[in-house]
Amino acid sequence: MGTWTVFDLAGIEPEEGAPAPDRLISGNPTFRTWNVEEAEGGLYAGIWEATPGKWRIAYDEWEYFHILSGHSIVTEEGGRPVHLKAGDRMILRPGFKGTWEVVETTRKDYVIRI
Repeated sequence: MGTWTVFDLAGIEPEEGAPAPDRLISGNPTFRTWNVEEAEGGLYAGIWEATPGKWRIAYDEWEYFHILSGHSIVTEEGGRPVHLKAGDRMILRPGFKGTWEVVETTRKDYVIRI
């Protein structure tokens, strides 16, 4: 492996998943995650996609992401909803608690630091 990586999904089999049943609020969302990078020290990068639904989220990690397509709403407990569409970017820090609602199937690229 070199000192750079292209976000090329060819040949990467996506991991499939869904919110834990105790976090699900509405809908039947499913996830697909293409892990492009898993580096020592707890650093992860890749592409994530989710279908419509709403669930509770709680972050122990730091995450930067960029919405590539779709429409989602992230709401911090006690805060206002933030509508995210293609081109929007966000950082969620450890301790963030709230909800993630996918209105229209959403795809993002991400970098996570545990």
